Amino acid sequence: MKKVLVPLAQGCEELEAITIMDLLTRAGIEVVSAGLDDQPVKCSRNTLIIPSTTLDNVLNDDFDLIVLPGGLPGANYLRDDERVIELLKRQSEKNKYIGAICAAPKVLASAGLLDNKRVTSFPNVLKDLNLTNTDITDTAIEHDGNILTSRGPGTAMDFSLKLISLLLGADKADIVRQQMVMD
Repeated sequence: MKKVLVPLAQGCEELEAITIMDLLTRAGIEVVSAGLDDQPVKCSRNTLIIPSTTLDNVLNDDFDLIVLPGGLPGANYLRDDERVIELLKRQSEKNKYIGAICAAPKVLASAGLLDNKRVTSFPNVLKDLNLTNTDITDTAIEHDGNILTSRGPGTAMDFSLKLISLLLGADKADIVRQQMVMD
């Protein structure tokens, strides 16, 4: 069974976090939601999410994908957490998948993972970071090597389906799409 880590920070975008966790779970993927601490996560629009564990408890686990929801200030907290940066660097060294949506691609930039990559994000999130070796687009989803990025809450369903497709194949993503009556 494929295993995915979704780190959750205070102020994350709940629509993105829940959509990612829900669709991947529907596809039969083991989703581990991990808070940066042991508190419920109060999202950007005051929804409370109770993570399944803490980040400290999974630091040495192996994941097929680490995917970061965006939102502010959640993406900033992820960016400023040395454990998150270290996990992302290890994931990249193993050439395993990393996903980030909305403001979260800035975390990948802080980890030094966007050099020579084609990426997207919430409008202007990456523009001021001086990423001279990064091709920043305004497309809904970008997939470059082991990095998958997306624009924001409105792209969360398609982003999640793309993650399923990468991990389990396009047929499985199509089944989840049909079960959710997306066509």
